[in-house]
Amino acid sequence: MDVLIDRVAGLDVHRDTVVAAVRVGGRGGGRRGEVRTFATTGAGLTRLAGWLSEQRVSLVGMESTPDYWRPFYYLLEARGLTVWLVNARDVKNVPGRPKTDKLDAIWLAKLNERGMLRPSFVPPPEIREIRNLTRLRLDLTAECTRHRLRVEKLLEDALIKLSTVLSDIFGVSGRAMLDALVAGERDPKKLAALARGRVKATQAELATALTGQFTEHHGYLLSVLLAQIDGLDRRIAELTERIDTAIAALPAPAHAAADAARGGETGPDGDATTGTGQGGGGAAARPGLDILDRLDEIPGIARHAAQVIIAEIGTDMAQFPTSGHLNSWAKLTPQTIQSGAKSRTGRTGKGNPYLRGALGEAAMAAAKTKTFLGSRYRRLVKRRGHLKALVAVARSILTIVWHLLNDPTARFHDLGVDYHASLQSRERRKRNALRELKSLNLSAQEITALLAAA
Repeated sequence: MDVLIDRVAGLDVHRDTVVAAVRVGGRGGGRRGEVRTFATTGAGLTRLAGWLSEQRVSLVGMESTPDYWRPFYYLLEARGLTVWLVNARDVKNVPGRPKTDKLDAIWLAKLNERGMLRPSFVPPPEIREIRNLTRLRLDLTAECTRHRLRVEKLLEDALIKLSTVLSDIFGVSGRAMLDALVAGERDPKKLAALARGRVKATQAELATALTGQFTEHHGYLLSVLLAQIDGLDRRIAELTERIDTAIAALPAPAHAAADAARGGETGPDGDATTGTGQGGGGAAARPGLDILDRLDEIPGIARHAAQVIIAEIGTDMAQFPTSGHLNSWAKLTPQTIQSGAKSRTGRTGKGNPYLRGALGEAAMAAAKTKTFLGSRYRRLVKRRGHLKALVAVARSILTIVWHLLNDPTARFHDLGVDYHASLQSRERRKRNALRELKSLNLSAQEITALLAAA
């Protein structure tokens, strides 16, 4: 195979060491290689970057090993080198070839010089900072949920059945009762009188549920758990505020700046699946919080989910030429498996767990709405099942997101719950209705009577 790139390098990264192989053009049209091993300390990474710069390497390839690749990628990127993070699945060794750290680095360099690798998507530094914040918020939210479950378990141990009469024991009424228990109040009637708002349970039912064996020991444990929950809630609120500030400070994508310079020319309209259309006003939308506002218009997506989506895919869709590329990267597009005359669909794959989690929650929320996305779910769930219908809705949501991010003037416009029905001809809908009536084993006279009554 012809050599496409003249000066390349391959890095085999480990926790303590990194093996670097450089391949450059030699005399007579041949190739010359050199392999060196560096420590993964700050000084070692500096020497590695200096050596690669001396060799005038134009492309560095490395596998996406668990978190060890990050300092190498960031440092070499800051030095002005082009670094490709590649999927380890695409760099499998040829069967029968020995596997050592040195041979792995050389193999990476050889694949790189022939253009046989594809780079993975690594967001720019400002998006990486937002991603760290959103992922930490998710971890703290999960930890807060675990503490809430521990509180409920503690109340069950003390025979306090508060969760049977309150939908949320950490609401206004529930939290007032929990604080009173910590303060030493044990009278069920006084505790029940603390109920506020629209509590469906009566005072007698609340008093019965609050009659138990709550001791001072339970009160101490409850105070510790509530303090942990309050602290986590404050940290989560601080992270959310910091995320909003960071997103508001994002620079405008290159295509958005170009559209603004041209006077706000709009991109192509969204198709029937996306439900997007031209924005009004003609002026290019500002980045930051305006992006969250536009994503918030999509059914099922709130600002929290919009922040996660921005943190995982960024705001510049240049790395995803079409919405299909983005859906494929997110592993929301089923694989096509063909052998001979037979063709079937495979699994979608794992993909980005944070992005898929946010889109899954958004799809479940959108499925309950009387919108185009809700209608799409109800059409598909009949013949494809619940999970496949949710994946299809999540794919439609991500397609809408791509159109909104790719066109700074686009706005979401719901196509309506009857969009698909409007595409069908009157004769086809009539045939479908008659087929449904015949499936009920009705006679022609009964069908005529039903139509007359309607």
